[in-house]
Amino acid sequence: MKKLLLLLIVSATLASCSSVKQTEKALNTGNYDQAIGIALNKLRTNKEKKGKQPYILMLEEAYAKVVDRDKNAVVYLEKEGNPANLERMYNTYVALKNRQERIKPLLPLYLVEQGRNANFAMDNYDQKIIATKDKLSKYLYDNAKGLLSSANKKSDYRAVYENLIYLNKITPGYKNTTDLIEEAHFKGTDFVRVNMKNKTNVIIPKRLEGDLLNFGTYGLDDLWTVYHSQPQKTIKYDYAMEVTLREINISPEKIRERQLEREKLVKDGWKYLVDDEGEFVKDDEGNKIKVDKMTKVRCEYYEFTQFKATNVVGNVQYKNLRTKQLLDAFPIASEYVFEHIYAKFNGDKRALEDDLVRYLGLQAVQFPTNEQMVYDSGEGLKNKLKSIITSYRFQ
Repeated sequence: MKKLLLLLIVSATLASCSSVKQTEKALNTGNYDQAIGIALNKLRTNKEKKGKQPYILMLEEAYAKVVDRDKNAVVYLEKEGNPANLERMYNTYVALKNRQERIKPLLPLYLVEQGRNANFAMDNYDQKIIATKDKLSKYLYDNAKGLLSSANKKSDYRAVYENLIYLNKITPGYKNTTDLIEEAHFKGTDFVRVNMKNKTNVIIPKRLEGDLLNFGTYGLDDLWTVYHSQPQKTIKYDYAMEVTLREINISPEKIRERQLEREKLVKDGWKYLVDDEGEFVKDDEGNKIKVDKMTKVRCEYYEFTQFKATNVVGNVQYKNLRTKQLLDAFPIASEYVFEHIYAKFNGDKRALEDDLVRYLGLQAVQFPTNEQMVYDSGEGLKNKLKSIITSYRFQ
């Protein structure tokens, strides 16, 4: 017990020393907020303990340095007078406020050797935050409106969209920001027209085509790409996606047969054990000993396997509708196999293994039609299409 207690004390001491060194390193390398974070974490409990004194000192020093650095940065940015600096200024004021709010709950923090409370200068940044946010909101809004009317690249509209999302976050409901967000998103979106071509000699089931082109079932989550299998007149499409089926191979209906013979010793009641002289064998209490009576059984097993397979082969092509160029092409293929097994027997089925018995009693079934086989191969095609669509990027 004493060794365990000693081990716990040593471990706690080493952990404390390690944290102190981490805080010192962060402080000495200018990572003031990291140093503040470590110190605050250590001071949340038992802040009066002697071992916590180094953290109070380092917290005081780190706080003073980071506040001084942030205030000087804001003064410099204000002197530049560049409205592009407003976001940084706003975030700096917010950081100044949040940092002191994290420290307030722990105050006062007493430095024993110096006989004083640690000093943390607290300011009210609310007015500066509000004033800077107002200027930033106006700048973001005016800049977005200008770019929406002058931009000619989708990447520009996407940048506008991100800025408007940020504007709506810091100042919800600012003017008609919501409408501008929708406009920027629409103009920044790649619209893809999708069609399917059948270059095989087999008729494709309508429901298979409908399933393959029903992009609502693909679980797509792409902010900037929209696929339409039914083109809309009001949309100017940027790209085309062509799904072409080139081969559909359907095997003949086959029934494979196999015949097996099995023999096995099985339990068939019991009998009294006798010795070589025909006398009953008895146990220590004089009772006759019973043993299993084993019988050899035999069975003829006839198994039938109904088999039919289909293979669909094609490719997917992406084209740029503005330049009329082929962007990329991907092969797709899918196979579906129908297999049904049933069996009959002649003799004693106790001679059969369990994996054979399970087919007894089953009957032959009707083979699926060619149309059904092609349709059933569609699940594999959908998975291939989804993989291509989710991984492909136009820009």
